[in-house]
Amino acid sequence: QVHLVESGGGLVQAGGSLRLSCATSARTFSNYYMGWFRQAPGKEREFVAAISWSGGRLDYPDSVKGRFTISRDNAKNTLYLQMNSLKPEDTAVYNCAASERGTMLNTPRGYDYWGQGTQVTVSS
Repeated sequence: QVHLVESGGGLVQAGGSLRLSCATSARTFSNYYMGWFRQAPGKEREFVAAISWSGGRLDYPDSVKGRFTISRDNAKNTLYLQMNSLKPEDTAVYNCAASERGTMLNTPRGYDYWGQGTQVTVSS
């Protein structure tokens, strides 16, 4: 029912910035909590950020807090992740996800729909 398509990944030097986008097909995009996850080669999938229906609540793990900003434009049905001060350890495939219930948002089990992912590579 809901399709998510990420874009904006690429290669960037350490200390640089990148903005990821997630376009959705949701008829009522604002009814979904949204999140970003990432997975590096050989590592487990990691929670990156989450945002509430209207954008009033934002959640980040310590690993990205202060560097990454999640936002949404409900009029455009689009989710964003602004990444600043990028580090080589940020290198991963980044996925956006949509949650119907808005619970367990720091774990993949809290989400119902997933995008295909976009590669982010940060060089030293």
